[in-house]
Amino acid sequence: MKSYTITVNGVAYDVTVEETAAGAAPAAPAVKAAPKAAPKAAPKAAAPASGAGNIKVTAGAAGKIFKVEAKVGQALKAGDTVVVVEAMKMEIPVVAPQDGTVASIDVHEGDAVEAGALLATLN
Repeated sequence: MKSYTITVNGVAYDVTVEETAAGAAPAAPAVKAAPKAAPKAAPKAAAPASGAGNIKVTAGAAGKIFKVEAKVGQALKAGDTVVVVEAMKMEIPVVAPQDGTVASIDVHEGDAVEAGALLATLN
């Protein structure tokens, strides 16, 4: 038997799986899962209200926030990197669509995001 910890939607499960020989009929299902307390996330710095600006910066692909490049109050030119998303082992810069000042950063490094998710806003 092998034991694994699997996390699904932020909930960690301890799972035990029984191995069988190739071609052998498995015995009664030997998979058992019990919820496990998820690790506590480190406190995150307070950010301005979500969507504080009128120019939206959104994710082009689902992935994980690799790095937040911009800071609230920072002036950006069109094409300047706001955040970097890691997707399929690639680092994808998400850039400002036009000149503006960062009004809010709505994600933190390590956050999982879906395509189209709001990452930041500009004024």
